[in-house]
Amino acid sequence: MSRMNRNSSNRQLSGGVRLHALAFILGFGCLLFIGWVAYPALLYKSTPQPINFNHHLHAKIADDGCNSCHFFREDGSFSGIPGIETCRTCHIKVETGGDAETRLIRDYISKNVEIPWQVYARQPDSVFFSHAAHVRSAEIGCESCHGTIGQATNSRDFEKNVMTGYSRDIEESMRMDDCAACHEETKQDGASAQTDRDGCFVCHK
Repeated sequence: MSRMNRNSSNRQLSGGVRLHALAFILGFGCLLFIGWVAYPALLYKSTPQPINFNHHLHAKIADDGCNSCHFFREDGSFSGIPGIETCRTCHIKVETGGDAETRLIRDYISKNVEIPWQVYARQPDSVFFSHAAHVRSAEIGCESCHGTIGQATNSRDFEKNVMTGYSRDIEESMRMDDCAACHEETKQDGASAQTDRDGCFVCHK
C-alpha cells in the first residue's frame, strides 16, 4: 500500500474514532441530563399549598408559639395540623388585607370549610407514628424531623411522586432507614423497634 493510501486510511480511522468518542460523550451527557433533570421533573408533581402560610409570623405573635397550634391533647394524642376552628380564634375578619388572610376568611372560615393542606410528612396508612413517644419521652425536638419550618415565611410547594403517591419529603428524609438510623444513634431505652419483642408491629399496623 502506498504511503498516500496509508495516510488516507489512518485519517479515516482517526476520524471514525473521534466520531465514536463524540457520540459516546453526547450519549452519556443525554443520559445524565435525563437521569438528573428530566426524570425527577417528570416523576414529581408540584402543587402549591391552598394558602401561603407564614410560620415565622405566626410563631412570633402566638401566645404560646408553636404550641398554640400544635399541641398535645389531654389524652396524650397530638393535635397535628390545626383545624379551621383554631384559625377562627384569631382570624375573624381581614386585618392586614393580605391575599392569604383574605382567602382564608373568604374561602374557609366564612364557609366553615377545612383547609385542604398538603401534608409533607404524611406517612403511609400502614405506619403508626407517635409524636408523644418522640417529643415527650425521647425529648426529640420538632426540628429533627421537620427542619426549620418554624422560621419559614412562605409555604413551599408540595411535591408528590406520581408513581408512589408519597411526598418527596417522605422519600428523601423520612424513610424507614432514616427512622432506624435515628433509633440507633440516640440509643434511647426501648426506642429501637428492631429489638422490641413486638418487632415490626411497634411501627406498623
